[in-house]
Amino acid sequence: MGSQDVFRSSSVMTAELFRIGATSITLSMIVTVVVTVLLSYAVSRGLRAMLRGFLRRGGMAASGGEFGATERLVHYGIMFTGVAIAARNAGIHLDALFTAGAVFAVGFGFAMQNIAQNFVSGVILLIERTIKPGDVIEIGGQIVKVQQMSIRATIVRTLDEEDVIVPNSSLVQANVKNFTLEDNIFRVRVSVGVSYQSDLALVRRLLEEAARAHSLREPGREGRVLLLSFGPSALEYEVSVWMRDPWNHRILGSRLREAIFAAFKQNSVVIAYPQMDVHFDPAVNESLRGMRRVGEAA
Repeated sequence: MGSQDVFRSSSVMTAELFRIGATSITLSMIVTVVVTVLLSYAVSRGLRAMLRGFLRRGGMAASGGEFGATERLVHYGIMFTGVAIAARNAGIHLDALFTAGAVFAVGFGFAMQNIAQNFVSGVILLIERTIKPGDVIEIGGQIVKVQQMSIRATIVRTLDEEDVIVPNSSLVQANVKNFTLEDNIFRVRVSVGVSYQSDLALVRRLLEEAARAHSLREPGREGRVLLLSFGPSALEYEVSVWMRDPWNHRILGSRLREAIFAAFKQNSVVIAYPQMDVHFDPAVNESLRGMRRVGEAA
């Protein structure tokens, strides 16, 4: 290629195509911007692949919601930096844009407080890892299983197989019971009331046998039988059994109640029901007896 061809090519690359304000846009500038953005995307893709490989080598699943959120944050950060560098190399001054963007961000932040709050809460959950996909938690008095976590909200499934979208701020600010944070041990409690005429030693033995014989209980932990209170109509007992599956605690509770009912019926132990004794004043009793005599005479 001769010197004239080189000069002609250079002229084409530096020739002004159009202007944006005081900035002259040339073909070389467009190529620089495109190459910078593409390189930023390549760097982002490579870092995300390295992150997934690191998680696999560490024995952690890279498909969880928290890792997906991390990948998106890394991608957005690198792409934003790449676009800023490309604009700077192109001669586009971003100082005024950043200043205007900061003012806009303040006003936008006041209007979008809930979304920003959920976003920050998602980052906190991502870093702390106190709640993870697969955990069984209790929030708002309801036991649910965490299905998927994103940067804004968490999808949980109820015991009725209903999917609920929970804002991340609710998980960070509210009191949340995580039944599988350190282990999956869960205590199932069943209450039953027996008559005051019952043999307490027999009742305790039957309750302990029902708790001990259950197949779903944790073998290394014994059940517990407690006489909770002297109720107005019954002696109130509580039977508690440990199990390793919090999600299916209702099944154990149902079977334990069936075993208790069968044992009581076989041994003639009366399960008490609410009762009320009504006492009338002497004048009322005399009036009722008079009405009864009048009825009998008729």
